[in-house]
Amino acid sequence: MTLANSSSVFRVPGLALVCLAVLGACGGDAMAPSGLSTSFGRIQAQILAPTCITCHTAGNAFATQSGLQLDPAGAYQNLVSVAPTSATARADGLLRVKPFRADSSLLYYKLRWEAQYHVRDYGNLMPLGGKSLSVGQIEFIRRWIAGGASRSADDIDTTLLGDATPPALEPFAPLAPPPAGQGFQLKIDSFAVGAQFEREFFVYRALGNPRSLFVSRIVARMRPGSHHFAIYTLAGAPAPVIPGFDVVRDIRNRDGSLNLVNMAPMAYHVFLGGAMAQSSDYQFPAGVALRVPPNTALDLNPHYVNQTVTEFPGEAYANFYTVDSAQVQRVARTLNLANTSITLPPRQRTTVTRTFTMNTRTTVFMLTSHMHYHGEKFVIQIAGGPRNGEVVYESRDWAHPAMLTLDQPLTLDVGQGLTSVVTYNNTTGLAITFGLTSEDEMGIIFGYAY
Repeated sequence: MTLANSSSVFRVPGLALVCLAVLGACGGDAMAPSGLSTSFGRIQAQILAPTCITCHTAGNAFATQSGLQLDPAGAYQNLVSVAPTSATARADGLLRVKPFRADSSLLYYKLRWEAQYHVRDYGNLMPLGGKSLSVGQIEFIRRWIAGGASRSADDIDTTLLGDATPPALEPFAPLAPPPAGQGFQLKIDSFAVGAQFEREFFVYRALGNPRSLFVSRIVARMRPGSHHFAIYTLAGAPAPVIPGFDVVRDIRNRDGSLNLVNMAPMAYHVFLGGAMAQSSDYQFPAGVALRVPPNTALDLNPHYVNQTVTEFPGEAYANFYTVDSAQVQRVARTLNLANTSITLPPRQRTTVTRTFTMNTRTTVFMLTSHMHYHGEKFVIQIAGGPRNGEVVYESRDWAHPAMLTLDQPLTLDVGQGLTSVVTYNNTTGLAITFGLTSEDEMGIIFGYAY
């Protein structure tokens, strides 16, 4: 996956540094904040401006794509009283900022880095690639929300903003591997993430499994600053493209330019599993397991963002828990439905539609999407049958697409299928086509089915 940022450091289109990407709202007091004369004005000047506006400012392509701007003129309207884009947070009844209820405000959860605040997967902690806010800053925001999230009041103790005490965070604990005979662990040991740098690389590993394994659960854990940890198989890759085992293949040079040789295997990636949050736990439906064939090799893909002025370590773990084949009633497979016929004229929005028809009866129980920097909206519809045209999936966040588990699995008969309807906004002066680099685009339906 190519994810993204266009910060003042990197200037590489399509490499997104997601800073509070799931937040945003409307509503509020009629009276606008004036500098430091209101509590929210202080939040704007002393917290949002130095930590978030680099990405979420008017004219920034990522701010345009995500619909989130935190410039002074619009930040309040984009933070208060609207449902979040996170499907999990929305299902749990959270708002991005819910007046009087910090415990129901996604902003507050995203800024709290303590483990006890993240028993549910609401995505990455914020600010991604930077340091946690101080105890005083977080408390100032909590009191502002608890007091009603007013736009005009000035009633929060301002000395809190001067309290630079870092929160007492538990040291990162590596994920213990599954017990013997109950699964396997894939890990990327500690590696350096340079100051003011985004590091994303691949390592091709032989699993060493002499027989098929059946995976029923995937648990992931990463150090702070992670963007994702994705794990792929290679399908149909010619011999010259297959990478050597255990070799670190950075996709980005230190100057921010892309290493196309190291990226070449991406054309043959088929998503197997992973996480886009610092910690996640995905459980397959009862009786369903994903088959990993004998002698499988996997391409491991960690992605880290460092906005600080000092180097910090990255580290990533994924546990694949297995079950005996006798417990498997249905063998899952991954969906990898890619539209390679993409042509986006310059300086305009284009919607590209592609239908993928099933040649066997298929039951889908998880869907997610993949598009690049210029993707604004990814919709999946049912094609054919009595539910023809029904929307079953929608994501507007290309960097952290929704991973939707269908409560009622979707069964598609032969001849029915899924249609991807993807809207792109090509803001450049050149035509864009399907490709691997951040200047190119993709439109892929990923998922699990049986």
